[in-house]
Amino acid sequence: MFTLKKFISAFLLPIPIGIFLLFMVFIYLMFNSYKKAKIFLFLGLSWFVLLSFQPISNAILAPLENSHKALIETPKVNYILVLGSGHKSDENLSITSQIKMVAINRLVEGIRHYKNLENAKLIVSGFSFSDKNSHAFMQEKLAISLGVNPNDIIRLDSPRDTKEEAIEAKKIVGNNELILVTSASHMKRSVLLFEKEGLNVIASPTNHLAYKDDSYSAYFSAKNIRKVEMAIHEYLGLLYSFLRKEI
Repeated sequence: MFTLKKFISAFLLPIPIGIFLLFMVFIYLMFNSYKKAKIFLFLGLSWFVLLSFQPISNAILAPLENSHKALIETPKVNYILVLGSGHKSDENLSITSQIKMVAINRLVEGIRHYKNLENAKLIVSGFSFSDKNSHAFMQEKLAISLGVNPNDIIRLDSPRDTKEEAIEAKKIVGNNELILVTSASHMKRSVLLFEKEGLNVIASPTNHLAYKDDSYSAYFSAKNIRKVEMAIHEYLGLLYSFLRKEI
């Protein structure tokens, strides 16, 4: 189910949909169906133009990112959980190059809270997928290099998705409050999943992307398509979790 879910969702993102629309243009041209080819050409070009336009991409992503406010002041808790993202092990590269920027951003936010607390535990999460190392292992390695006491780190090596992270976290945290760190776009779904498992979470969203960039190159950009991709992924995740009664 996990693999099937990831496979299907991969084809429902902006670029695969846009490629499909343009592929239909080619098919109709092959059969001399010029009227239908024009329709799909218009749809395909409009799709990429609209989703690469900053005001539209921000409008799609903002409702997710604005669901929880940034956690500026660190509350007194005993646990901080940083949700997993992605990495690629390569011993020829620095640890900061092996871990994706999203994951680094989340970890730095978690360490920021850790530094403001005494006797707090930093929980890092994520499985290995096709890599030789789990994501939790890589995050632990980076956290230690950034000054976190190894004795204060708890690894969750097995969770494959947010639902499983919530289940495993509950076994450790119980009814205690914990700071939950993840990307702002991912926070709405994460909080709903964690609260469904009975966890008492304090949201600490990071990696906000739905903001106005006044540079000329930002108005039409591949980065804006990436924002929409992230938003669609989360909206699909919310729908999937709702249908399975996980939220």
